[in-house]
Amino acid sequence: MASTYTPLGVELMVTGENAGTWGTKTNTNLNILEQIIGGYSTKSIAGGAQTTDLTVVDGNTTGTAQFRMIEFTGTITGNQIVTIPNDVETFYFLRNSTSGANTVQFKYATGSGSTTTFSATDKGDKLVIATANDGTNPDIKEVSLASPPGGSNTQIQFNNSGSFGGSANLVWDGSNLNIGAQGDLRLQDSTGGEYIAQQAAATTTSYTLTWPAGVAAGNGYVLKSTTGGVLSWEEASAGGTSWQAVVTSATKAAVAGEGYFLNTTSNAITLTLPSSPSIGDEVSFVDYAGTFDTNNLTIARNSQKINGATSDLTVATERAANTLVFTDATQGWLLKNN
Repeated sequence: MASTYTPLGVELMVTGENAGTWGTKTNTNLNILEQIIGGYSTKSIAGGAQTTDLTVVDGNTTGTAQFRMIEFTGTITGNQIVTIPNDVETFYFLRNSTSGANTVQFKYATGSGSTTTFSATDKGDKLVIATANDGTNPDIKEVSLASPPGGSNTQIQFNNSGSFGGSANLVWDGSNLNIGAQGDLRLQDSTGGEYIAQQAAATTTSYTLTWPAGVAAGNGYVLKSTTGGVLSWEEASAGGTSWQAVVTSATKAAVAGEGYFLNTTSNAITLTLPSSPSIGDEVSFVDYAGTFDTNNLTIARNSQKINGATSDLTVATERAANTLVFTDATQGWLLKNN
C-alpha cells in the first residue's frame, strides 16, 4: 500500500514501506512539522490585481502554505487575493508588509466561506484560523484583538488576591479608560520613586477638559478654560495692568488686562471695550496730554453696558485716569477708581 499524506503534506507511511529510505522520509516529515509548528516565510505578492496560491507539496518542505508565520511583501498596484488549499486545517500568523494602497484578502482556494482582508491602509498583523470545516465552502476565521475580550465593559486589572494586591477599578468601556473609586492617575518620574497625580474631587459634576492643539507660543503662558472646558494658552501678565504704547489714532480696540495712554492732542479717540468679557476683566486709561477737555475720549460699550446703561461713555475731564472692571450683563463695566 502506498503512502498517504495529511492536508499539510506530512507523509503517512505504511508498515514495511520505504525500506532503505524510511530514515530520510522521517527526517523530511520532521522538517515539515517544524515548519508547520513554528516556521517563518516571506511571500512576494508584488504586482497588479491577481490571485496568489499558497501550495502544499506532499512529502516536501517546498510548499508555501506549510509555514506557521507568513509575511506578504512587495509593491502591489492592485487588490490581492492569497489562497490556501480547501483541506488545510491550521492557524497562521500573517503580516502585511506590502507597499501600495490596495487590499490583501486571505481565503480558501474555492467556495463561499468567510475570508479575512487587510484593508488598503492596514500594514499590520492578523491571527487567522483555517477551519477546513466544509469540503466545499470552508471558513477563514480571524482572531481579532481590536475589541477587549468579554465585550465593551471589560476590566483590566492585576490579580487582586494574595500578595499581588491590585484593583478591579481600571475599566475600559470601549471608548474611555476609567479609574473608579476616586482613584488617581499617576505619572511616574524617571527614577520611579516620585510621581505627579491627578484626581477628581469627591463630589463633582462630570466634565471634560480639552487640551490645546499645540504648545504655547513662548514663555510666560498659562492655560485658560473657556466655555465647554476647552483650554487655551494665554500670556500671563507680569503683574497688574499691561500698559501699552501711547495711542494717537482715532480708534483703538481695548483688550482685557491692558492700560492705554491716550493722546487726544490732534483728534478725539474712541476706545472700544471687549465684546465678550469675563467677570473681573479690567481696562485702564489715562489722559496722556491733558487734552480730554478739548478732544474728548469716547469709550464705546460694544455689546455690554457701562455703569448699567446702554450708552457709550464720554470722558471730557482734563487728566482723567480710570479703570473699568466688568461685573455682569446687568451692570456691565463699572468705574473702579473715582
